[in-house]
Amino acid sequence: MLELEARATWNGHVCGVDEAGRGPWAGPVSAAAVILNPDDLPPGIDDSKALTEKRRAALEPEIKARALAWGVGFASVEEIDELNILHATGLAMRRAVEALAHPPVHALVDGNYRFKLPCAVTPVVKGDSRSLSIAAASILAKTARDRLMIEMDAVYPGYGFARHKGYNAPIHQTALNTLGPCPAHRRSWAPIKALLEIA
Repeated sequence: MLELEARATWNGHVCGVDEAGRGPWAGPVSAAAVILNPDDLPPGIDDSKALTEKRRAALEPEIKARALAWGVGFASVEEIDELNILHATGLAMRRAVEALAHPPVHALVDGNYRFKLPCAVTPVVKGDSRSLSIAAASILAKTARDRLMIEMDAVYPGYGFARHKGYNAPIHQTALNTLGPCPAHRRSWAPIKALLEIA
């Protein structure tokens, strides 16, 4: 377990960090940080993309109940447009780490980019398949964002946010062409920017 190696090296709590929602045309980017209890690991933790929606929903409360600490953070559509998606992702991750009840000394972060967080950072390529705490974070980030997009579907009906969660999908493209972008859309994204320029 990568976390145990890092914990022995850094002598303190080690969290896993992952994001959800870097690619969609609409909605915020979310991130989660999780410090797992090695003596009380929820069975079935895996990369959120490898799990069904039902399985993620079942694991979310299990992870929250058994983890030593967990935190979720978001960066808004406005922050994505202002900062760009990479820096907005780092902002969401920082907010997730800062929300942890126990400040970590080290973070294992999915991917190859060394984000600036309130602790030391080790990027882990394909981390959600190599680290249980990163996989747990991927589940919390995904379920938190999905829940928000379902709520957003009620605020901005007609786009199908509850179904595709803001990603590129035929129903989303059709709605954009019919209704135009709404405040939930990322205006710096090329397809959205193009529609705004036509309008």
